[in-house]
Amino acid sequence: MSRHRRSRATSVINLNTGHGAKAGNHPYPTRTPVLMLDFGATSVLVTTTASDQVTASDVDFARQLASEAHAFAVSVERMFLRSSGNGGVPA
Repeated sequence: MSRHRRSRATSVINLNTGHGAKAGNHPYPTRTPVLMLDFGATSVLVTTTASDQVTASDVDFARQLASEAHAFAVSVERMFLRSSGNGGVPA
């Protein structure tokens, strides 16, 4: 009997930042917050599992997202400062 490896279908969506790309947190008084990533013609909304409660998994994901977003920002800034000819000062 041969072993068959099951592979999951994988999708990759590449959303490039550029002029006009933005991110925003939208807290609401009666529902959980929404994180919006806006890339012009495409927006991505990140929400919790349920709109009226937050789970420990939601908190773990939010912390992981914040940590990875911070690491991304540091990497982008480092590369910008290395490659810019403006004396290392962001525009």
